Amino acid sequence: MAENARELARREIAFCESLLAKGGLSVLTDTFRDTTEIRAWDHYPPGDVFDPASGSQWFYHCHPAEEGAEEHGHFHCFLRPRGPEGPIHHLAAVGVDARGRLLRLFTVNQWVVGDDWLDAEGTIALLPRFDVQMPRPSYLVNRWLTAVFAAWDEEIAGLIRERDRALATHRPAEGVEARQDRVLEVISELKLAAGRYLAD
Repeated sequence: MAENARELARREIAFCESLLAKGGLSVLTDTFRDTTEIRAWDHYPPGDVFDPASGSQWFYHCHPAEEGAEEHGHFHCFLRPRGPEGPIHHLAAVGVDARGRLLRLFTVNQWVVGDDWLDAEGTIALLPRFDVQMPRPSYLVNRWLTAVFAAWDEEIAGLIRERDRALATHRPAEGVEARQDRVLEVISELKLAAGRYLAD
């Protein structure tokens, strides 16, 4: 993607966040719209978000709270290239803090999400198709998440390649496949300064 397109995507991220902030909201609070209780491991919104036009799918969840942890939780993002009944491929996850500010992008091992495995180049080829245009739970959250993938497309591709390299060199215990080894959870990550998307 051209650098200009990445800059436009970062501006869209900032626009979505500023529009939500006008109403005292964030991408996180809008994700939890109509939610009365937030529980670790549950998917938000219930039933996930799926765009039948693009095959994009995502859910948000958090882990049990840890003292001093900056990250509240993360959006797991997928692509179903053959529709809702076809295979599902995890692209990357987007970690945010309690204010909904972007903290990191990362990949996980197959056992974490139980997706249909696709190698790095096959997964990277799906990245441009991640485009969520749905009203639920919030159109702004969906556009924000789509823009994250557009703004850091090259970096996410690099993380996916790093994922496969790490798996290729990993030596699990005998009888355990590398992609099912629970020693490996987060495989590659890129940390970002919260709220710093645009050049000064």
